Amino acid sequence: MIIEMRTYTLQPGTLAEVEKRFGEALPVREKHSKLAAFWHTEVGPLNQIIHVWSYDSFEHRTAVRAAATKEAGWPPPIREFVVAQYSEVFLPAPFSPPLEPRTVGPLFEMRQYTLIAGAMPGLIERWSEKIEGRTKFSPLVGGWYSEFGALNKWVHIWAYKDAAERFSVRSAAAATGNWPARNPPGVVVKQENAFLMPAAFSPIR
Repeated sequence: MIIEMRTYTLQPGTLAEVEKRFGEALPVREKHSKLAAFWHTEVGPLNQIIHVWSYDSFEHRTAVRAAATKEAGWPPPIREFVVAQYSEVFLPAPFSPPLEPRTVGPLFEMRQYTLIAGAMPGLIERWSEKIEGRTKFSPLVGGWYSEFGALNKWVHIWAYKDAAERFSVRSAAAATGNWPARNPPGVVVKQENAFLMPAAFSPIR
């Protein structure tokens, strides 16, 4: 399976209209494959929407996108509001949960780490040993590593009820002494995070 994460930066003040138009057009697109998640940024880079799609393969992605663009009503009429578009393709780590509809938020934290070249297998091994204990505190939505786009990137997304729960969960997990799954010095060269909120039509919310 591959996971495509598409990030669009919007003109300020247009988010509500973009989500409305996207949601109205979505049934046409979902004749060909289902949306996995749709979020907008709340803290971090503002005025962004993030939509996530899963495919069986690159060939499946190509076929689905070609078929969808032949449908009347897709893509949604949001081009006038979009100032930048960015697409990345990821592979799920062995412990990453299925991208199935579920209600686990509504606050999602997306953390993105850039690693030195060649370090991803070691990170996944370290996480594999620790992740079961961490997910006792809050749900993991995804643990993905980049295949196309920005390389050597590790993305993990966590769900919380609110910011207060996020702070308490992270403290409780750290207090066990088994989390985080620490990397050797110099392995991680960049870290970013953002708080996301789901659109009304997001299957993961």
